This record gives sequence, structure tokens and C-alpha cells, in this order.
Amino acid sequence: MTSSNTAAAVGLDDVRAAARRLQPYIHRTPLLANRSISERAGFEVRLKCENLQRAGSFKIRGAMNALLQLDAKQRERGVVAFSSGNHAQGVALASRLLGVRATIVMPEGSVVTKVEATKAYGAEVVTSGVTAATRDTVAREIAEKTGASVIPPFDDERIIAGQGTVGLEILEDWPEVENIVVPLGGGGLLSGIATAAQSKKVFGVEPRAGNDGEQSFRSGHIVTIQPPKTIADGARTLAIGQRNFAIIRERVRDVVSVDDDTLLDALKFAMYRTKLVIEPTGALGIAAVLSRTLKLSGPTAIVISGGNLDFALLGK
Repeated sequence: MTSSNTAAAVGLDDVRAAARRLQPYIHRTPLLANRSISERAGFEVRLKCENLQRAGSFKIRGAMNALLQLDAKQRERGVVAFSSGNHAQGVALASRLLGVRATIVMPEGSVVTKVEATKAYGAEVVTSGVTAATRDTVAREIAEKTGASVIPPFDDERIIAGQGTVGLEILEDWPEVENIVVPLGGGGLLSGIATAAQSKKVFGVEPRAGNDGEQSFRSGHIVTIQPPKTIADGARTLAIGQRNFAIIRERVRDVVSVDDDTLLDALKFAMYRTKLVIEPTGALGIAAVLSRTLKLSGPTAIVISGGNLDFALLGK
């Protein structure tokens, strides 16, 4: 288990530095009020719309923050990343913007639209024979052969600081916020926001079938699970990152999970009422609040982490 000293490896100053670094490259996404969701919740809710971010999710923040800290020789050798979708697109777009060659390792069976978008940003995509359990190993083998720098999806100080800029923006736009509810996969976004918003109550939400983070939070040590079957494809991680877990244990109030039926209902309700395109992982926080899985009160920001939706889901 990671020592609590790891949490101190990423601090508020790192998040602020990331915000300055990222400012020319990313969108400052809106924090939108929605009366229907607030009325159903019973308190004021605002949605942090990272579904409107470049490449369709928050992931470009961490990816770009990592790439901007590579030296000239590292950029020349390129980067390699492993991801089921949104981190892939974030790294691919960040690489294109900086003129860096990118190879992305994605599991077979990844959402087709995410694979195609990653290719469209100019990255080379490797999927043949790759699973959720082997994508990390395959990526590191490529890096060893080519000299490329590995850009991990969440267990990395640069990634955590970049994702934490979402929390900074929430606090700047709504100082009165009391609760921040965040989707949880590998823990980059949750640990980053918890670092940026230490004076607030921060909560994580996972899909029930992939609740390794919830199990880890309850047990006090990292729990690894089998590849989960859930519509929340951005949260199909097998284990939370070590650096992320150290921060989450220290700074997050609670981690909960919702089942796929509850998640799909919340997704459809939110899309209908907000007119936003939201992917299932992005609706985890909305599902937890509207189902009362999280029993909250007071001003609450819910992070919509992404909008790269497989529209076939809406037929279910």
C-alpha cells in the first residue's frame, strides 16, 4: 500500500502551475445551472461540463500537462499511451498540437467512435490482441523498443495536477460550492480535484460492476478486480492508481457506486433536460445524486467528465 507521503507529491501549487501551462491549449468549460436537476435533487446543482472540452473530455488537461513537461529530445522520440478511449483522444490531440508522434494502445472492443477519433487526431492505434489487463504492458514494451515516453492515464503526478485544474475552475466560478461529485475510474480526476479543492467535500462515484475504488476506499488498501462489464466504459479500470489512492484516502469524503440501470436512467434524464451529449461515465455523479446514493445538501457541483457517447446505448 502506498504511504501517505505520496499524497504530498502533488499539491495545490502543482495544480496552479498546470493551469498556467494549459491556458493556451484547453477550453475553460462552463459550470451550468439546471433547474430540473436541482429540483429533483432538492438543492442547487451546477454541472461542470467537461463534455464540452477539447477531444470531448477532461483527459486533455492531464495529457497536455504531461507533454508540455517533456524536453526537446523526449518530444522527438514521441510518446506512447494506453487507454480505452478518452485518455487516448486526449494524448492524441495534445500530441498533434505540439507536433509529437503518438502511439496509443487500446483494448480490442474499445468504443469504435473513440478509436476512430484517436486515429483522426493523427495517432497510431494498436489494438490487435490487446486487453484491459495487457494494455499497460504492451505500451511499455513499445516504449522500451522506440524510446518513446509513456504518458499514463492516471497514476502520474503530471496527470493528477492537470486534471486538478477542473477543481480550480469550479472554485473560481462558484466559491460558495460545498460539495463536488466526481466520476471515478483510475482516480486521476478525483485525486486532482481533491487536491485543488481541499476546503470542500469531494465525493467519487463508480459503476457498481467496476467498484474497485469503492472497495479500496472502504478497505484501506488497493483492490484489483476482473475487467468489469458496465456501460461506463471510461471507468472499466481494474485498480485505482497508487498515487491517486494515497490522495483519495486522505482528501476524499466518500466513494460510492451506482448500477448500470440507474446510470442509464440518469443519463437519459440529464441529456433530455440539459440538451447536452453526455457519455455514461460522465453521468455517474448525476446518477449518484438523483438516486440519493449520495445523500447531500447544499450547493453541489457535479463533474460531467466526458461526452464521447456511443449513441447505440440510447436504444436500450
